[in-house]
Amino acid sequence: MHNKFGLILFIIFGLLTAMCSSNIRSDEENEEFAIRTGVNVSHWLSQSKKRGEERRNYITKADFDTIASVGFDHVRIPIDEEQMWDEEGNKEKEAFELLHNAINWALAANLSVIVDLHIIRSHHFIAETNPLWTEPAEQEKLIDLWRQLSAELKGYPINMVAYEILNEAVADDPEDWNNLLGEVIAEIRLKEPKRKIVVGSNQWQIASTFPDLKVPLKDRNIILSFHFYNPMALTHHLAPWSPVAEYKGEINYPGQIIDTAHYKELSEQTVAVMREYANGYFTKDTLTKIMSPAIKVAKDKNLPLFCGEFGIYPTIPEDIALRWYKDVCDIFNSNNIAYCHWCYKGDFPVVGENSVPNRRLTDVLTAK
Repeated sequence: MHNKFGLILFIIFGLLTAMCSSNIRSDEENEEFAIRTGVNVSHWLSQSKKRGEERRNYITKADFDTIASVGFDHVRIPIDEEQMWDEEGNKEKEAFELLHNAINWALAANLSVIVDLHIIRSHHFIAETNPLWTEPAEQEKLIDLWRQLSAELKGYPINMVAYEILNEAVADDPEDWNNLLGEVIAEIRLKEPKRKIVVGSNQWQIASTFPDLKVPLKDRNIILSFHFYNPMALTHHLAPWSPVAEYKGEINYPGQIIDTAHYKELSEQTVAVMREYANGYFTKDTLTKIMSPAIKVAKDKNLPLFCGEFGIYPTIPEDIALRWYKDVCDIFNSNNIAYCHWCYKGDFPVVGENSVPNRRLTDVLTAK
């Protein structure tokens, strides 16, 4: 009898232990921010003059359902200071309501979210000067913006919502970015020690500057991020803001992107840009080599790597663009790099009129 009673207790104890262990594993799994392929929901709460009804109608729940339906598993949502806060630093109520709507629509569609502080009044990635690097008050302001954002968003699950501190930092000295980055991370960690934080290197998050990037050594909840638009003569062909917009001729990939015989038709300034970084002979191996500094740093630091932006301006023949996309996505997948296409709607869209997806493109972006 006693043996039987003891056996029953042993079984009950074992079941309780297993249940507790299962819950622990579940909690640990819930802290994982699992992403593979996504798209930027841009030109809405960032880089846009849309306000009021036009802004409300530009992106709706249906868009997040479309994003999920074609196979993406996450979205990056760029936000700008001028949309989220007025010039006195007060929160813009409607903009924050739209941000919360977007996050909840994404979560309902089982999409993870990266909230990206894209442009602030003291820093724009294409500005000639950025007061962020010279004025301590502006640095404290960035810290406070994230203090407010963290307070606003901390209720969302850490396995589904992450923060990106600043898009494409452009400091003359990489240590200026490293120091400010450390201060912002420290502020967020006071209330959110396990929130995933996405950080990129100085100088537009290009892979070649990754060796200069410093992140807190013991912080395992960091995701390293680079952007990839190489070669620019291909990815930004005819883009009006691009330094190579003057060239309007044929484009090729793989191989020589632009025949250098066309240089005689271009200005000296454009030719200099072409020779320095925009044009050349590019193959999948070339693209891999360009990404390699970021890949190496991520491996050395044992941190996940994420390409937060990449894409082609839609002015070249689609077959040529798709060859580049296939090579780039294959490099990402072969190196366990999550990636997020720029963008959903806007200048590098994956949807056309009436938000109808370009299936040829989305099939490449979401292929496993």
